[in-house]
Amino acid sequence: MNKSELKNYFLANTSNGEVLTRKEVMEKTEALGINPRTGHMMLIADFPEIQKVGRGKYRFSNSGNPVPPPAPSVAAPSSPEPVIEMNNSTSVSLRAVSSVSDDEVYVPTKDETYIKWGEYSNIKKIIESKLFFPTYVAGMSGNGKTMMVEQACAGLKREYVRVQISPETDEDDLIGGFRLIDGETVFQKGPVIKAMERGCILLIDEIDRATNKIMCLQGVLEGKPILLKKTGQVVTPANGFNVIATANTKGRGSDEGRYTAASIIDDAFLERFVAVVDQQYPPYATEKKILLANAKSHDIDDLEFIDRLVAWSNVIRKTFDAEGIDDVVSTRRLCHIIKAYSIFSDRLGAIKMCVSRFEEETREAFLDLYTKIDGSTLDENGEIIENGPAASTVPPAATLDSIFNQ
Repeated sequence: MNKSELKNYFLANTSNGEVLTRKEVMEKTEALGINPRTGHMMLIADFPEIQKVGRGKYRFSNSGNPVPPPAPSVAAPSSPEPVIEMNNSTSVSLRAVSSVSDDEVYVPTKDETYIKWGEYSNIKKIIESKLFFPTYVAGMSGNGKTMMVEQACAGLKREYVRVQISPETDEDDLIGGFRLIDGETVFQKGPVIKAMERGCILLIDEIDRATNKIMCLQGVLEGKPILLKKTGQVVTPANGFNVIATANTKGRGSDEGRYTAASIIDDAFLERFVAVVDQQYPPYATEKKILLANAKSHDIDDLEFIDRLVAWSNVIRKTFDAEGIDDVVSTRRLCHIIKAYSIFSDRLGAIKMCVSRFEEETREAFLDLYTKIDGSTLDENGEIIENGPAASTVPPAATLDSIFNQ
């Protein structure tokens, strides 16, 4: 007898509004030849007709004529139902353990400000193929790695699950574990298992922040069925399931110290990713489109400010690549500046507020550079026009040194 059959039997054999105790429910299920504990948990799982009205008391909101229990079906002999031994020496039937909710599985909302660029088309093709193709996306912070995967799923109307990794993330967080819910011990499936069963995209965000506790995912990254050690259940990935991970490093740690929490990932783990995608900061024209879209969402029409912001960030990044400075302004931070400007209507004030996290010397250099660019004439490529012809976006080395070392 499955859950629905058991529910229908109880509703048909109780008066509308009748309240039964936990003991009465277990006695009735036992009389039907069902393990009383298993029957009780099957019955109260998720049926709106059965309402918990107190500790161990349930109201059945339906009426109907009593019907006899269904005759037992004749089936081929099967192995005994697995039983899980708990720490308190009690036993829980495997049928009594299940997922509690699927709130983390959803189709992302389409962001109207998102601009498709960079590796977006490749990520979209991977997701659209519905092939199992584990992909590792690496790139500096704030360049749109996570949003790229999210918006690709949104555009394709694909369900996805986002798992945020930290040094404390372990097998219990990812695969699942026992939880005490309404006085009952229930095995709650983790986001990885839910993604496998639903055939959706599993986004593992900031995977290089993990420890060796995530080695439990090695089997998952092979696309094969995995065994839930705590229940004995074997989970087979549904069609369309795939894993995409994002990180600031390629699993070798951060030598320059920018990402101090980044860990060195086991080589056997990394080897299970089919492809590694490098996501860079967007080029000038693309970044301008991104900021224009964000400005529009905040009702900002100061196009001149957008031009100067993008030119400013490009000079900073080129200087960073040349090892002239130790920090960089990300696309995400430029969007923060746009938001601050929408509130305070002050160009330099918005920039000051959003670069305050940097060290004082770097912060002052960034502000001085913006002041210089804000007072200059720019061409259509964001290059400073000096004495008529367009000058290089990156001034001569001596000028850069004087700007960033004041």
